[in-house]
Formats: sequence, C-alpha cells, structure tokens
Amino acid sequence: MLSSVGYVLGALCEVAGYALKFCLALILPKAVLAARLLAAQSQLTTELNRPDARRKRRRRFTPGFRLLWAALSELLDGWEDLVHLMKPETVKRWHTRAFRMFWRWRSRNGRRPLSGEMQRLIRRISRENPMWGPDRIRDTLLLLGYDAPCAETVRKYMIKPRKPRPETTNWLPFLRNHLDVSWAIDFFTVTTLSFQVLYVFLVFDHGRRMVLHFAVAAQPAMEWVIQQLREATPFGRQPRYLLRDNDGIFGYGVRAFLDSCGIKEVRTAHESPWQNPYIERMIGTLRRELLSHIIVVNQQHLERLLREYLEQYYHTARPHQGLHGETPAQEALNGDGELISMPVAGGLHHRYYRAAA
Repeated sequence: MLSSVGYVLGALCEVAGYALKFCLALILPKAVLAARLLAAQSQLTTELNRPDARRKRRRRFTPGFRLLWAALSELLDGWEDLVHLMKPETVKRWHTRAFRMFWRWRSRNGRRPLSGEMQRLIRRISRENPMWGPDRIRDTLLLLGYDAPCAETVRKYMIKPRKPRPETTNWLPFLRNHLDVSWAIDFFTVTTLSFQVLYVFLVFDHGRRMVLHFAVAAQPAMEWVIQQLREATPFGRQPRYLLRDNDGIFGYGVRAFLDSCGIKEVRTAHESPWQNPYIERMIGTLRRELLSHIIVVNQQHLERLLREYLEQYYHTARPHQGLHGETPAQEALNGDGELISMPVAGGLHHRYYRAAA
C-alpha cells in the first residue's frame, strides 16, 4: 500500500515539474525556445545516429556539432543545464578552439605594413641621433604630428649601430607628492681642456622638468650661491619646497635666505643621492647627451654649450616620458609639410620642425 502511494506521489511531482517547465516556456522569447529546442534536437540526433556497435565506446562529435555548441555557449544563458552528452568543460574547450581558429583566419594577412615615408623618417632620425632610443624617436614623431607606430616597430626600422650602446636601467620616481610646488638645487663638476675644474650650479623645477637657472664658477662660495638663488626666484616665482643635499658650500646662509623667502628647505640624507632623483637624472642627462661628447675649453665655452642645449633643444624640442611626450616649455610645433631639421650643439642633436604645407 505504501509503495503504491509513493509511486503515485512521485508521478505527480514529475508531472508538476513538466507543467512548470511548460509555463516557463510560455514566458520565454521565441529565440530562446528555438535555441533550447536546437540544443536538445542536436543531442538527440547525435545519439540516434550512433551505431549500436559503438554504444559503449566514447562518443565522437562532428565539427558542425562542436561549432553549434560553441555558439550556444556564447549566446544562450544557462546552456550548462542543457548539456547531457558531454561535460560543460568540453564545450568551453570547443569554444576556445573555435575562437583561436577564427582569430587565425582574421589575422591571415598580418599587420598593416608601415608606409615608406615613415620608414625613411625613422631611419633619418636614428641616423642623425645615434644616442636616441626607440621611445625617444616615437615621442619625437608624435610631437611633430605624425601617426607614429609603437616603440618595437620603431626599433625594427632604426639604423643599427656597429657597437650598440649598453641598455641602461630605467629609474623610478621617488618624489610623487608636491611635484608642482618643489624645486631642487645641486652642483656637478666639469673638467676643462687645461684640467681646470668648473662647478655648475642648477636650479631644477620638478613639475615641468625644466632647468630654471644655471651658473658656472671656478670657486663658488656661499654668498655666490645665495646670489644665484636670488636670481632664480624673482618676485612671484618661487617654490614651496626646495630639495638639496648636505654640501658644505651651502652653509647657514642658504637656510636663512630660504626662510626669509618663505621656502621650506628639505635636506636629503647623507650619501643618499637617490632621495633627490630628478636633478640627479638631469645631471646624468647633461653628461650623457652633451658633456661626454665634447671637450670643454673654458668657462665661457661651457656656459655657451649649456645655454644652447637647454634653450634650443632640452626645453623646446626634447620629449619627456614623465610629461606624456611633451616638452618642458610646451612649445607648439605647427605645420604638416616636409620635415626640417636644425642641428644643435654642432650636430650632436637635432631639432625638428614641419614646414607649412
């Protein structure tokens, strides 16, 4: 008696489940119903067409069946509940394989070739500036208004030097805060042809990566440094913070001058140049791009070289990655015609313009 009652209850529950599915089918859109019907019919057809001798063997699905289920897995929500002959992981694997085949067919012609004009421009700039890397050349082309390719493509068409210079490690910025309101000062030395040691004093703006003031002296003193700071900070142009090292030449007078101007002095730790990285990077740039390739004759010669490099190239034509490819002076390079180059520092670098069309 109990077994017959349980049988009847089970049958009623099964009928209720079918009724619920039927009501749900009435609500679903026709496209979803068609997709569900196609999923069920495809599996039923595969199973009916399977020979009796292979019933116990592993099923082998046709390419069309696999493509159908790859499309259903992308377009139909809840497709995992409709899979009965295989596992959902198998369908996902079919989808990945189909996408790979489609993308291989889509990319059969390769990338769009670089125009001959752009190839010639890259070779020209790399030939005229052997110290420039692909990133510098690309930023320069973008600054001039060209549709420049990526750095790796630029590297492909560059003139290969006989003795390539070693790769240098990129430095990471340490001062992220107060860039627009902080400056830095520092000294570096240059040896002349007569073995005289000259001291170069720099005042550097962190925000625009710009050398605001420089001066050269053979024997600098604290009073001389104060005078240079006075010239670099006219009325209305001064920073909130000034970074410097613990060089004894600054003395107590520099601290008193900064306090009188309302500038907060920030000293780096002893023997820690990495704490003042921006101006150290600037000094390294001056050495790598200018001073390491020229023998300085005297103080006047050094001042002329620095002024020409900073005013005609570094501030107005050299793109900076830290400034998103812009120049410190934000000078607009107009024109869309032929590329014209102007040598700087005797041809060590070149400044580029585009003539008006």
